[in-house]
Amino acid sequence: MIKVDLGIFAHNEAAGIAQMLGFVQAQRLPDGVDLRILVLANGCRDDTAAQARAAGAEVAELAEGGKSRTWNRFTRGLARRDAQILIFADADIEMLERDVLARLIQGLCARPELWVLSSQPVKDTALRGAKTLVEKLALKASGGLDDWRTAICGQLYAMPAARARRFRLPIGLPVEDGYLRAMVLTDNLTAPEDVFRIDGAEGVRHIYASERSLGALIRHQERIVIGSAVNAALFAHLTEASKPRAEARLLASDPQALGRVLAARLPRFPQGYVPLHFLVKRLARASLKRLPIAVIGFGFDLIVYIKAQIRMMRGGGAGFW
Repeated sequence: MIKVDLGIFAHNEAAGIAQMLGFVQAQRLPDGVDLRILVLANGCRDDTAAQARAAGAEVAELAEGGKSRTWNRFTRGLARRDAQILIFADADIEMLERDVLARLIQGLCARPELWVLSSQPVKDTALRGAKTLVEKLALKASGGLDDWRTAICGQLYAMPAARARRFRLPIGLPVEDGYLRAMVLTDNLTAPEDVFRIDGAEGVRHIYASERSLGALIRHQERIVIGSAVNAALFAHLTEASKPRAEARLLASDPQALGRVLAARLPRFPQGYVPLHFLVKRLARASLKRLPIAVIGFGFDLIVYIKAQIRMMRGGGAGFW
């Protein structure tokens, strides 16, 4: 018997949690799998928990929100101590195939060298067609998803439970999957990167909603940029710390610790709070033929870059989103 705990991260997801649970409950599991479904209703101001219970799910109501804080609580307390595999899922995704969970579980069992196995993220507009200009822009902006097999997709992935519990995520991380990826590949920054610890599950995919307004698209990209800047500051801090494991534990237990790290580390001359790379990367890789499109993209990136600099200058890096 393989014990698997699925944690569904839900923050104000009352409108869609029943649909998500329907996708999960329709999954066909291999023989010998004991699956526990736990909705992690964190910091909700709506009736997410009540809707999840009405759909037949077990619910953990957590007064404090935040994905990294909830991740820590799931891996180190809410999940069964004897669970062998942990699956992490956002509450606002769709599973079109009925063997998504089975293939994640079987993939980990078949490849014991893996620490993380991810599902492939697919925007709904890529599947059903982008109709508006904003949807087309959002689809272009997701080009980085082409590298999903070398990244961790925080929307849906699985880990051996014992390995997941080796890590703690700083409270207030804007982008937790990028931080986790670095920690997994380097065993908490104690060893050179081992890129073979993570992979994407071939043929396993999930659907997520694209941004429908220009404001939402800008805010999404702003979060990505801020998250990368925060992670860079954290990695430098932990690398230089005399006791990095103790510092990582502090970051995962003290809600103010991340803010103190950012205040001490940023801004840095001459780039400020956000590395210049995030502003010029599109132009740097553009061909002459696609230069006009790259210039338009640069204009969008400039807006995001300026907004991210201002938000971080005002102390909005930790806990953003």
